[in-house]
Amino acid sequence: MSYVKILKELNQGKLTPLYLLYGSETYLIEDIIQRIMSQALSKEEQEFNLSKFDMNEHPVELAVEEAYTFPFMGGRRVVFLKDAYFFSTQKNTSKVEHDLSKLVSYIDHPAEETIFIVQAPYEKLDERKKLVKSMKKQASVMEGRPLEEKELRQWMVEKAAEYHVQFDSRSQERLLTLTGADLMVMASEIKKLAIHVGEGEIVTEANVDDLVARSLEHDIFALVDGVVKCQVYQALKIYKDLLKQKEAPLKILSLMVRQFRILYQVKQLTQQGYGEKVIAAQLKLHPYVVKLAARQVQKFRNEELLQLIDQLADLDFKIKTGQMKDELGVELFLLQRQPVK
Repeated sequence: MSYVKILKELNQGKLTPLYLLYGSETYLIEDIIQRIMSQALSKEEQEFNLSKFDMNEHPVELAVEEAYTFPFMGGRRVVFLKDAYFFSTQKNTSKVEHDLSKLVSYIDHPAEETIFIVQAPYEKLDERKKLVKSMKKQASVMEGRPLEEKELRQWMVEKAAEYHVQFDSRSQERLLTLTGADLMVMASEIKKLAIHVGEGEIVTEANVDDLVARSLEHDIFALVDGVVKCQVYQALKIYKDLLKQKEAPLKILSLMVRQFRILYQVKQLTQQGYGEKVIAAQLKLHPYVVKLAARQVQKFRNEELLQLIDQLADLDFKIKTGQMKDELGVELFLLQRQPVK
């Protein structure tokens, strides 16, 4: 079940006895957990009928016993299992021993008055385990994966609607670029922008530029973009701004190397016929970041990218061996960038 589908069910007031939430996009998982809890229990009820168990600290059978306990003053009980690593292939060094047979038994016969939530913030489930098979059969299962661009834009629309504001297409694009499609950051920025413009208003690109702080990752992306387009003035301006923000030249150099390697990998995989979604999964990047990288890399030949990576590696060596001053070395690299012929 997707995030969008489970969110739709919750908005309709539908709750199920069992939830398994797994995946790498922790913001989506945490968002759904909080929505389930708020839907099931009022703030006053949560004080008595919400129980949380960290699987690195508590045996799972304690959570099962709690789930079978009748709620205080009637109503519902919510039991939350945090970091249920035994649903995945993840190795864990915890010394807590779990009687998983008790959990399997509960999954097959859940308490009617209890909402049982399992959080497993891992990319994959161990499909071989009886525990996982039973849970997938009986529970509402959501994979917290990075949203595709269409889903991402729809999420932005719905998040803005919660604050009774709208984004136009240009402000959407700008917010995505500045935040690197990081959902947690975007949620915070949308709230801030909504408060600034007020209910019923439209957030503009100018609003986003004025209020949303640029991340280091965005500045490095823009710096590399300046190199890609041979816009020396733009690249130097961003570099000087980063120095004013007390970013070390060697750190900037290292992040530039990382970005050029991403560009090279994206170009290679694209040439091999892979789509953006597959590339994102293989490189462990957000699909939107891959899309932006694919745009940048069109201006480069493979050998040119490798040459730039080699130049930066050589510069790194010269700086670390005292042959070149770090600040000057990066500046000279930017100045020497010539237009692609």
